[in-house]
Amino acid sequence: MKTVLFLCTGNYYRSRFAELVFNRLAEADGLAWRAESRGMWLGYPGNVGPISPHAIRGLEARGLHLPEPTRFPMLVTTADLERADLVVAVKESEHRPMIAATFADWVDRIEYWHIDDLDCAGPDEALLALEQEVRRLAVRLALPSIHRPAPESEVHEAARTVADPLVARSLPRPLDRSA
Repeated sequence: MKTVLFLCTGNYYRSRFAELVFNRLAEADGLAWRAESRGMWLGYPGNVGPISPHAIRGLEARGLHLPEPTRFPMLVTTADLERADLVVAVKESEHRPMIAATFADWVDRIEYWHIDDLDCAGPDEALLALEQEVRRLAVRLALPSIHRPAPESEVHEAARTVADPLVARSLPRPLDRSA
């Protein structure tokens, strides 16, 4: 079993959401991958309890529930990075400097996304963008080439043959709140 490690600042909101969504998709599609998540800095003021209420609501809206018992945020270690087959930091401008300061040898070995935290985006917008990135990652990991970035044409083909059944069998589509 291979492991993807999602990183965010506090392991309280974005990385936890990504971990749980990815594991649901991987299980539904029989991917030989599982996700874990960690944070770069714990104890951020306002992060009360084991996981963000925004993440909980986003997960519940997608038919997912927290595993019991719900763990508290965890700080990333060198051992976590070494164990992972793929490491994804969810916000490059936020996390690259943190990684450079703490794990300089890892800075260019991590995949960086561009998912805003609550200071830049509301939870509905951020979690939808994060879910879309996680879904693209699941499609990419289902490709025979494993986790190298695939040419655009290969991703589109995989989306037709893998993503549609994956979506149909796993998470419900995000709720349409415009109605």
